[in-house]
Amino acid sequence: MAMTVGMARLTLYLPASLSLKDKRAVLRRVKTHVRDKFNAAIAEVGENEAWQRAALGVAVVGNERAHTEASLDELIRFIRDAADVTHVDRELQTFNDDFPVGVGFDNWRRK
Repeated sequence: MAMTVGMARLTLYLPASLSLKDKRAVLRRVKTHVRDKFNAAIAEVGENEAWQRAALGVAVVGNERAHTEASLDELIRFIRDAADVTHVDRELQTFNDDFPVGVGFDNWRRK
């Protein structure tokens, strides 16, 4: 059985945020909607003190690479449309148990 993990780091630009309180209200709403709609893991991973920028990390798990990538694409479109965001920079990576990468993945392959 295959497992595919899709990860994205999104940098959001929030021009309507005039304070950290405004920014955090937007991010709280976005994170709640993403968790509810996509059953994805999401967290703020950078730009914590910037008022109009936010960095979010997102992870989606599925059994097919195409489905996982499509879910990430839909999730990114949703964030772009749901929040008062003018621009989203994204870094995507997917991997599955056929091609494990990184420290600690050596034992994923069945022998």
